[in-house]
Amino acid sequence: MSHLAPPAHDRGVTTLTLDSPANRNALSAGLVAELADALEACAGDASVRAVVLTHTGTTFCAGADLRAPADPHDFVALMRRIVALPKPVVARVTGHVRAGGLGLLGACDISVAGSGATFALTESRLGLAPAVISMPLLPRIDPRAAGRYYLTGERFDVAEAERIGLVTLAAEDVDDALRPVLDGLRRASPQGLAASKALVTATVLQSFDQHAEDLIARSARLFASEEAREGMTAFLERRDPAWVL
Repeated sequence: MSHLAPPAHDRGVTTLTLDSPANRNALSAGLVAELADALEACAGDASVRAVVLTHTGTTFCAGADLRAPADPHDFVALMRRIVALPKPVVARVTGHVRAGGLGLLGACDISVAGSGATFALTESRLGLAPAVISMPLLPRIDPRAAGRYYLTGERFDVAEAERIGLVTLAAEDVDDALRPVLDGLRRASPQGLAASKALVTATVLQSFDQHAEDLIARSARLFASEEAREGMTAFLERRDPAWVL
């Protein structure tokens, strides 16, 4: 079963649509592999000036698929591929984003989210931490906001996501807001886009190259822990974990 809708092409912009509503576009091994392949195809296609990443259903991405998780190395490689792609990747979000989904969003160059979008870094509530997604997130979002939402797992709205730098634009009409952005990308030269993107992503790529292996190992230790097993079991059973006061 495909986890992506067939790519759509419009005047140099290729739209990749996450289309696995049964698990709320969670980061399964299948979704991660298909998205990585689709991005690789876009990188090698001279007719593609930019990529839009969007979704079907009410959720952009629910984070890790706890039933069929992707290998963490593959997920890290996917985020790095988005950051390093020599073409802009623009997120179009009209639904909810949770946990690892924020890493996917943070890896994109530009993001536009609608008023119905909500966001949460829920890892701490599962006995985990936003380890690998820190690489695209921490260089880009407000440090005080990261300190709050990493720790509390609170849900926040699109206005707050824009304020802290998680999304570029909060909009009532996402497609209206995207129109001038995509027009600007269509007017830019391929070389100019690649060189300009390299400037703004240098710090993020440096974070991947310096910290990826350590953060993958840290994440693996947390996933294997007793607290995380309780947290994930409680989540799947729709109950509070044992530590909730």
